[in-house]
Amino acid sequence: MSEAVVEASAPVDIDIDEILRLIPHRPPFLMIDRAEDFLSYKSLVGIKNVAMNEPFFAGHFPGYPVMPGVMIVEAIAQTGGVLMSKSMELDLESKSIFFMSLDKCRFRAPVRPGDILRMPVDVIRARPTVAQFKGRAMVGDNLACEVEFMAMVVERT
Repeated sequence: MSEAVVEASAPVDIDIDEILRLIPHRPPFLMIDRAEDFLSYKSLVGIKNVAMNEPFFAGHFPGYPVMPGVMIVEAIAQTGGVLMSKSMELDLESKSIFFMSLDKCRFRAPVRPGDILRMPVDVIRARPTVAQFKGRAMVGDNLACEVEFMAMVVERT
């Protein structure tokens, strides 16, 4: 990623087929169904339709299913991965994107089956192989989670 000024362009939506080309995650660990408002090197809004048949609901928690916080953070991070991958036009055959750090992570409200999780992710800083992001998980107007994180591009061996 470059710190050069990127010209403004119209936001782009990303469907599931493109997501599968942009990140290596697959069900049951794929935590993003589609994305909206992609602006290269700037921002993306990930969408996760939270379904009762998600594997983690079997044990978290019987009788009152709640999406685990770590899975919410993973969904936000995957949104950041899609943003990085599309901005950089990454070749997943030779490169991968890995988490580097999480900071200022706060959970504010539970996420339950039937919720639509909207995950706006903004680039704070970008360098050629490292990016820092600020992400949120929203259910309607309610903030469920907020986090800052970093990710890096690595050569696959």
